[in-house]
Amino acid sequence: MNKLLLCSAAVFALGLLTVAWVSSAPAADASGKSNNPAAGLGHNGKGELHHVVALKFKESATPEQIKAVEQAFEALKQKVDGVKSLKWGTNVSPEKLNKGFTHAFVLTFASEADRDAYLVHPAHKDFGKTLGPVMADVFVIDFWSKE
Repeated sequence: MNKLLLCSAAVFALGLLTVAWVSSAPAADASGKSNNPAAGLGHNGKGELHHVVALKFKESATPEQIKAVEQAFEALKQKVDGVKSLKWGTNVSPEKLNKGFTHAFVLTFASEADRDAYLVHPAHKDFGKTLGPVMADVFVIDFWSKE
């Protein structure tokens, strides 16, 4: 019971920090772009933009289907200009906190424009056709690396 209360308190505190952080973010102009001149440049304008994708597969997904997803995702680096690097692997954490997510892919971009071009690229859309039928859930987060 104490562990449950501790976890609940931690989640609540994280939520409060997130609200405070979002509330302190610079306002956007009418176009939706940030008024902050450093926005999108990463820390000191020198970081890289990382696009992290965690996948959970349906229980019905076969090893062959999962392998096809791995290969199709890996091929995106060669198919989409602007992808500086693509690294991926399967969960090996002993903490057992993965919530059923088994695969993580980290793509690196030099700019938001490169990331945005990747998101709408036909090869990325085609990849979705391979992933969609076997995906149970996906978690995506983008962040600028700090140097």
